[in-house]
Amino acid sequence: MGLPKISDIYELEDDKLEIEILNTRKELFGLRMKKATRQEFKSHMFKHLRHRLSQLLMVKSTRQ
Repeated sequence: MGLPKISDIYELEDDKLEIEILNTRKELFGLRMKKATRQEFKSHMFKHLRHRLSQLLMVKSTRQ
Protein backbone atom coordinates (compact mmCIF):
# COMPACT_ATOMS: atom_id res chain seq x y z
CA MET A 1 0.00 0.00 0.00
CA GLY A 2 1.48 3.29 -1.08
CA LEU A 3 1.06 6.68 0.47
CA PRO A 4 -2.28 8.39 -0.25
CA LYS A 5 -2.49 10.63 -3.31
CA ILE A 6 -3.32 14.30 -2.88
CA SER A 7 -5.31 14.41 -6.12
CA ASP A 8 -8.08 12.48 -4.34
CA ILE A 9 -8.23 15.12 -1.62
CA TYR A 10 -8.58 18.07 -3.99
CA GLU A 11 -11.81 16.54 -5.30
CA LEU A 12 -13.47 16.56 -1.85
CA GLU A 13 -16.00 19.22 -0.90
CA ASP A 14 -15.40 21.36 2.18
CA ASP A 15 -17.78 19.50 4.49
CA LYS A 16 -16.41 16.10 3.44
CA LEU A 17 -12.90 17.44 3.96
CA GLU A 18 -13.73 18.28 7.58
CA ILE A 19 -15.17 14.80 8.09
CA GLU A 20 -12.03 13.20 6.64
CA ILE A 21 -9.83 15.28 8.97
CA LEU A 22 -11.83 14.13 12.00
CA ASN A 23 -11.79 10.49 10.89
CA THR A 24 -8.04 10.55 10.30
CA ARG A 25 -7.42 12.06 13.74
CA LYS A 26 -9.62 9.37 15.31
CA GLU A 27 -7.69 6.64 13.51
CA LEU A 28 -4.38 8.09 14.70
CA PHE A 29 -5.71 8.21 18.26
CA GLY A 30 -6.81 4.59 17.97
CA LEU A 31 -3.36 3.55 16.80
CA ARG A 32 -1.74 5.39 19.71
CA MET A 33 -4.09 3.62 22.11
CA LYS A 34 -3.24 0.24 20.62
CA LYS A 35 0.45 1.01 20.93
CA ALA A 36 0.10 2.11 24.56
CA THR A 37 -1.89 -0.98 25.52
CA ARG A 38 0.49 -3.25 23.61
CA GLN A 39 -2.12 -4.57 21.23
CA GLU A 40 -1.29 -5.60 17.70
CA PHE A 41 -1.19 -2.78 15.15
CA LYS A 42 0.47 -2.05 11.86
CA SER A 43 3.24 0.42 12.57
CA HIS A 44 3.40 1.69 8.98
CA MET A 45 -0.10 3.11 9.42
CA PHE A 46 1.32 5.92 11.59
CA LYS A 47 3.25 7.24 8.61
CA HIS A 48 0.32 6.84 6.23
CA LEU A 49 -2.18 8.55 8.53
CA ARG A 50 0.14 11.43 9.44
CA HIS A 51 0.85 11.95 5.73
CA ARG A 52 -2.88 11.89 4.94
CA LEU A 53 -3.65 14.33 7.77
CA SER A 54 -1.00 16.76 6.60
CA GLN A 55 -2.40 16.63 3.06
CA LEU A 56 -5.93 17.25 4.31
CA LEU A 57 -4.87 20.19 6.46
CA MET A 58 -2.82 21.68 3.63
CA VAL A 59 -5.78 21.55 1.23
CA LYS A 60 -8.02 23.06 3.91
CA SER A 61 -5.62 25.95 4.52
CA THR A 62 -5.22 26.70 0.81
CA ARG A 63 -8.99 26.92 0.35
CA GLN A 64 -9.37 29.51 3.10
